[in-house]
Amino acid sequence: MQAPLFIGLMSGTSMDGVDAVLASFGPQGAQVHQTHSLSMPAALRDELLALQHPGHNELARASVAALQLTELYAQACQPWTQGPEKDLIRAIGVHGQTIRHTPDQGYTLQLNAPALLAERCGIDVIADFRSRDIAAGGQGAPLVPIVHEALFRHEHGRVILNLGGIANISLLLPGCDVFGFDTGPANMLLDAWVNKHQGQSYDKDGQWANSAVSDPALLASLLSEPWFALPAPKSTGRDLFNLGWLQEHLDRIDPKGELQPAVVQSTLMDLTVHSVAQAIQPYSDHIQDLIVCGGGAANPAMLKRLGDLMAIPIRSSAELGMDPQSIEALAFAWLAYAHIERIPAGLPAVTGARRATVLGACYPA
Repeated sequence: MQAPLFIGLMSGTSMDGVDAVLASFGPQGAQVHQTHSLSMPAALRDELLALQHPGHNELARASVAALQLTELYAQACQPWTQGPEKDLIRAIGVHGQTIRHTPDQGYTLQLNAPALLAERCGIDVIADFRSRDIAAGGQGAPLVPIVHEALFRHEHGRVILNLGGIANISLLLPGCDVFGFDTGPANMLLDAWVNKHQGQSYDKDGQWANSAVSDPALLASLLSEPWFALPAPKSTGRDLFNLGWLQEHLDRIDPKGELQPAVVQSTLMDLTVHSVAQAIQPYSDHIQDLIVCGGGAANPAMLKRLGDLMAIPIRSSAELGMDPQSIEALAFAWLAYAHIERIPAGLPAVTGARRATVLGACYPA
């Protein structure tokens, strides 16, 4: 009998596009059937970035942006929802676009219109994955460690590093439950800085960052951010790590504006790799390899710098048969599956919640 299919959708912190995955799950693990991506329209990306900060008429603007984003989600689903697979698709898992994440104040906000997506696709939609965990006292993030465990658990110790807009790790140690946490910015500040100075959406292969040498004083200042010293569980996002935060450090370290933009880009890359390495270091004696996924897995300069800091082998998830760019979308397909099967995916060891909870809310077709 054909296992039910699930669609996973993800538009990450970098906001460069929507990744879609069609997958099934069973005793043999996850099977990815098809994947594809759509680029984010520039006007929508600009509005989503603007909505990261308080502004005029933001409630109405956020509602309109959520509808536009959902139409893009529906378009990403069309190859399957308008194809022969439709009758086999049990649900669509969609995260939405995070524009506020303040679990210490008891809320998180993802722009999404799941009822509209259910209407467009004619399939049940599972959304709003963070709020149940936050209601139980957790961070509501990261959501992917339980999925990383399902995909990558091995007899030896392993850490899964997701280099999206934000970097997060999942620690898979023998004899231990999975746990993980955000380590800080990954591509988010790099993308913002290259966009500001070169008009590019990202620094391809880290070439611009590699054209200069990092500034030690700026790197030390960035790493002095108190958030890095917080114990896990912890999560973060654009609420903290944004160009305004970076500018505060530049004003302090380089008040005359003498640092070249390429030097700042190089320093931001070192911020990512140093904060990741520092987060992993306490567990390094129990880890035999590091598996990288997310957009940063395609950045050879970043991986080279990370390798220079780490004493353990670093591999792309592609070597294990998993497309690095699709794993977050696959995670939301799995989280939809977990919701349907009533599998608790909010893990106290990861988020700090009082108890494990089933995540998500269902919007029937």
